[in-house]
Amino acid sequence: MTEFLEVAGRWFLRSGIQEPNGGVARYYRSDSHQNAPVSNEITGYAVSALVYLHQVTGIQEYLDAALRAARFLIQDAWNGECHTFPFEPGSAYAYFFDTGIIVRGLLAAWRATGDEEFRSRVRDAALSLAFDFMGQGEFHPVILLPDKQPAPSEPRWSRRPGCYQLKAALAWFDLGDQDAIRLFESVLASSLATHGAFLREETDRERIMDRLHAYCYFLEALLAVAERPECRGALRDGIDRVASLRREIAPVFERTDVAAQLLRVRLIAHHLGAVPLDEKAACEEAAVVSSYQAASEDPRIQGGFWFGRKRTGRSSVPLCAFQEECGEKLPFVNPASTAFALQALELWREHCTGAWRFQLGELI
Repeated sequence: MTEFLEVAGRWFLRSGIQEPNGGVARYYRSDSHQNAPVSNEITGYAVSALVYLHQVTGIQEYLDAALRAARFLIQDAWNGECHTFPFEPGSAYAYFFDTGIIVRGLLAAWRATGDEEFRSRVRDAALSLAFDFMGQGEFHPVILLPDKQPAPSEPRWSRRPGCYQLKAALAWFDLGDQDAIRLFESVLASSLATHGAFLREETDRERIMDRLHAYCYFLEALLAVAERPECRGALRDGIDRVASLRREIAPVFERTDVAAQLLRVRLIAHHLGAVPLDEKAACEEAAVVSSYQAASEDPRIQGGFWFGRKRTGRSSVPLCAFQEECGEKLPFVNPASTAFALQALELWREHCTGAWRFQLGELI
């Protein structure tokens, strides 16, 4: 096992980011020395990441941690009265996107174990996705609990419908039955029709970087249907667009997950035969992602990946995304960033060594 994967895996297991009950905190703050509250969505990502680590390494401890997180989701996180997953335990909100990510995590746990308890909750949550969030020709991004009325729309991308929802809709695609596939196809058609405006809607440069993260969700989901000409075209153009904007904005604000998500999409699309790989760009993105892995004597930090970096103050010195002078690392060691980054770097290693083994169902 390569060092970056070993220390990232150890961070998931030893840092305390996973609580004793199995839930995973949204992030660890290095400035205040404490975890943020447990997030159901992030716990879903952690299940997928830990199952992936087990598949790559064969180490049982990763699967054990994944199952603790999965059981937290089906037992503690699930709101039995509302029959859905709240944003956080006890929250009055539920998100379409979060629910889809949780379903995909539980499907990963089910595939790894065959435990029907996970599959049963997947079916429950898939029904919630289909019926609780359904609007007029779209799916509401957020609903209020317990009444399940749509939350008021806000300018933030996460509070409005958009192409990013396609990754959550992969939950239906992964289920595989015809009714679920039809729901996925409806979100796919809407996403292909509207994705061009998603990045143009924002003019603030830092917020565009946030939207690049969300837009990459759309690109990730397109990988499942990359054999279709329209989807291949959207993948090709989307990769170029994200890469260009990421490079442009990175000297001021850079998110680790954007570089990691983009690198994953590049590599997977290439190995699917959908989009030829730009080796130089992929190498650059791998270097960027690697630069964010934390090195510290503090086990709460060591091996995890920082959320990103932001330029502070004013300087006439040109900035470079690879150097510390580009700005200060933001004080968040982030499970989602770590999950995306470790998978991106492992896929890059597989590609460079000619040992590609990745299966699309492993996408975190």
